[in-house]
Amino acid sequence: MDRLYTPWRYDYIKGTSGEKSGHGTSCVFCSLRDRPADDEQTFILQRARHNFVVLNIYPYTSGHLMIVPYDHAAELSDISKETSDELMDLAKRAQAILRDVYHPHGFNLGINLGQAAGAGVADHLHLHILPRWSGDSNFMTTVAETRVLP
Repeated sequence: MDRLYTPWRYDYIKGTSGEKSGHGTSCVFCSLRDRPADDEQTFILQRARHNFVVLNIYPYTSGHLMIVPYDHAAELSDISKETSDELMDLAKRAQAILRDVYHPHGFNLGINLGQAAGAGVADHLHLHILPRWSGDSNFMTTVAETRVLP
């Protein structure tokens, strides 16, 4: 089995400032959560009551956003109904804005729960919103540095 090595993501996954989450582990999302004065530099687009919307600094496609609960939780069952309801409301709003700005042909929305499911930050749940275009070759160019030819 081939493995894709992405060392450029380590600093991001470990946390941008080295701050510790409430659980004693370094968490990039908790670090972003705790620094509202840095929103412009950290690409946070919106802060709501229970979640924030942030641009992914290692996007799979143009416009790749994430919606992140303020609570440090790894599982959907660990967040409140208010948090999950707001998360979906923000996803709907973000999708509408991305549709107006980028005119994609479709979207991927996803939550990877656990490292085995592909989560780069497995201990802090987050929702990805990715605009998609016909013929964009999925994620091959980003993750495998490979172009798919006809």
